[in-house]
Amino acid sequence: MELNIDGQIVETDPEGYLVNLSDWTEGVAQFLATQDKLELGENQWKIINYMRDYFNENGTAPNLRMLQKGLKEEFGAEWGEKKFLFDIFPFGPAKQAGRYAGTPKPTGCV
Repeated sequence: MELNIDGQIVETDPEGYLVNLSDWTEGVAQFLATQDKLELGENQWKIINYMRDYFNENGTAPNLRMLQKGLKEEFGAEWGEKKFLFDIFPFGPAKQAGRYAGTPKPTGCV
């Protein structure tokens, strides 16, 4: 699907993940979140940035288990809790944050 975001044509696959990862901008993340009726606050941006850093270092997006572990180490115990993460990204923390972060769909996410 082609999206016009701030005058930039961005292509996504049927699940909403970017076809060209280099198309990512904060504006793209905001646009995708708006489509889901989600406002990106400080906590969402922490996870989005973590996902982007993880992908840049490892070449793959973290699944939920890896995301929980990494966020817990980076930000504290609360960040490793599923309920906390689903409160931030109700459609699935790894999948939804990955879409907004411009990473591929995490392995193991259905």
